Amino acid sequence: MGIVAGLDSSPDFTRIVVCDSETGAVLRQGYAPHPLESPEGGGRPADVDPQAWLLSLGEAAGGGLLEGVQAIGVSAQANSVVPLDSQGNTVRPAMVGGDKRSQVAAADLVDALGGREAWAQAVGCVPQAAQPVTKLRWLARNEPEAAARTAVLLQAHDWLVWQLLGRPVRRTTDRGGASGTGYWSAASSGYRPDLVELALGHQVMLPEVIGPADAAGTTPEGLLISAGTGETQAAAFGLGIGLGDAVVSLGASGSVMAVHTEPLVDQSGMITALADATGMHLPVVTTLNAVRTLRGAAELLGVGDLESLSELAMKSTPGSHGLVLLPYLEGERTPNLPHTAGTLAGLRRESMKPEHLARAAFEGMLCGLADALDVLRARGVDVRRVFLLGAAAELPAVQAAAPALFGTQVVVPQPADYAAIGSARQAAWALGVSQGTLDPRTPPGWQGAVAQVLEPGEELAVGQAVRQQFVSVREQTHPGALHV
Repeated sequence: MGIVAGLDSSPDFTRIVVCDSETGAVLRQGYAPHPLESPEGGGRPADVDPQAWLLSLGEAAGGGLLEGVQAIGVSAQANSVVPLDSQGNTVRPAMVGGDKRSQVAAADLVDALGGREAWAQAVGCVPQAAQPVTKLRWLARNEPEAAARTAVLLQAHDWLVWQLLGRPVRRTTDRGGASGTGYWSAASSGYRPDLVELALGHQVMLPEVIGPADAAGTTPEGLLISAGTGETQAAAFGLGIGLGDAVVSLGASGSVMAVHTEPLVDQSGMITALADATGMHLPVVTTLNAVRTLRGAAELLGVGDLESLSELAMKSTPGSHGLVLLPYLEGERTPNLPHTAGTLAGLRRESMKPEHLARAAFEGMLCGLADALDVLRARGVDVRRVFLLGAAAELPAVQAAAPALFGTQVVVPQPADYAAIGSARQAAWALGVSQGTLDPRTPPGWQGAVAQVLEPGEELAVGQAVRQQFVSVREQTHPGALHV
């Protein structure tokens, strides 16, 4: 039996799981927090000294957690940029998170290349504020001296892998991480250095993109380090999703991703054409409003938490007595309505009750995500079951409505550290390939996530009527905004 470890360096913490390389059984776990607040206060920082990630990793791995481990996989937060100088030192703190400083830079880049379609054709996505390519444009405009000194660009998981290997001359990344940068194309499997130059003002050294089962290297102690990947790709790999599967993630915003055989070029910019951690593709559609819709409704109705909102919503019936909430509370990306606001339609005297508004909030959130699913389906992505992630997935009002509104089986996995598990699975794959026991085309067949399975059943027709009610209001309010 081999032993492998997977670590996930998220914005908030480092989690490590130590697993049996053959079965995926979790043997040990470690945890340590990251700094959550900037020195001036105001929430999670947009700039972080990457040494904090190493300190957190060391703390999480304390107490002999990695004893007997033969290989490590690394996943980390998406959209981070670690700019290095020619000596390998950080030019400035890493730029991380949903960095809203770069919104103007994103619009500048879209115009500079000739519009959204040009970007979709070039790299499979249209620049958003959080993406690395957009952060580079912000850096060039606002910190020109730091931009000029930047000679190497890494992401968080690239930097951690490089540090674990002792900072070798060779620097690597994987397809999944590269595909989110805005300067690597999943369709051509190649970098677009001209887009780096367009954003930063000059060309730099970019990490070598290695295969999903490749090793990034071996430490002096003989510990194999696998390619690493982004947090999204690692979580998908840890869940064990495959063709026919989609993942709907319920955070403050929402995302829908699915495994597909080829990259999708979407001229509207609604689809981001990511690569996954197995050699396949992982198109993603994002909504700005998911759980923030529920929290807003809870505040409006004066209920204390989402559990209470769910309990209230369950007193209503499908369709919320005709109430429809378009949950575009902070603008929206799917459909692309950045400056719009939410809409509450169908107000009648009999519908003006707290339970109906509570149910409309849940149905509006889920219908918005169903719109995102339809964007993928319209492009030929097969969706036969949906994995529903996030704490809100446990709410009875979500579980009661989701299968019928999504029109398919819904799987609610038991909460687990899926990104860390996916990283460990990648480490087991690279270890097996290096030992000649695994095929580089076939990952280890670990047991899938323990999950609750929900079927649409007899509620399917009712759910589709609710969905049509939502679509009708959307079309009346924003005609043609969502072309799928």
